[in-house]
Amino acid sequence: MKKALIAAAVAVACSAPLLAAAQTAAPAATPDHTFSGNLTIASDYRFRGFSQTDYQPAIQGGIDYSHSSGSYLGNWNSNVSSTLYNGAPIEMDFYGGYKHSFGDFGLDVGAIHYYYPGTGEYNPDFEAKNFEAYIGGSWGPASVKYYYAFTDFFGVKAPGYDTKGSQYVDISATFPLADGFAVVAHAGWQFVKNYENINTALNKDNVWDFKLGGTWDIMGSGWILGAFWVGTSEKDFFTTAEVPSRGAGKNSLVATVGKTF
Repeated sequence: MKKALIAAAVAVACSAPLLAAAQTAAPAATPDHTFSGNLTIASDYRFRGFSQTDYQPAIQGGIDYSHSSGSYLGNWNSNVSSTLYNGAPIEMDFYGGYKHSFGDFGLDVGAIHYYYPGTGEYNPDFEAKNFEAYIGGSWGPASVKYYYAFTDFFGVKAPGYDTKGSQYVDISATFPLADGFAVVAHAGWQFVKNYENINTALNKDNVWDFKLGGTWDIMGSGWILGAFWVGTSEKDFFTTAEVPSRGAGKNSLVATVGKTF
């Protein structure tokens, strides 16, 4: 024990100049410009609870740029059902905004444009697109974000009725656990303006969606495996493009694997 104490004292004495130097050295500068990319393979692409691929798999990926001031830009892409989106086989999202932290609180303000190249092939009167602004706040593991649409909601409209002014509220939380595991929970509320007049058979203009599950950082590799139970309060609020079509919001398991680079 005495030898161990002496050895420890010698080690501390020898490291003292190094510790002093480390304390006086300037902290590492935060880079002004940061780029990152992401890739995901999913068993189904669910947007606000509804399948965009007729319950088939999706390959997704994007790139993000952020500035030390808090501003950011990004692009994200996924295959979608080309029949559902009137000839468009892919969704391309372009977004930008500003983030800032106030201690444990975070602010996120921005806008996003959902673009579907090739839409309009089967029906020239229907072109899928959407432009929304959003504002969100976070505290610890939880966040709330509000979206407002300035265009017809993904091209949905009918004679005498538009869907501009549709809204969405996203409530989410991620709770980290030990060994790379985390629990993920989400609830969302979608309001589509005039939808009860457009889809008269349904006679509803709002729907809830949910997601509950977990993720695992596979052996600390950065590859994230996810499994989620996803569904909606009204599975027929939107339908698939299959023949015959079916409700796109049924409750089911969705699995994902992805990585941020």
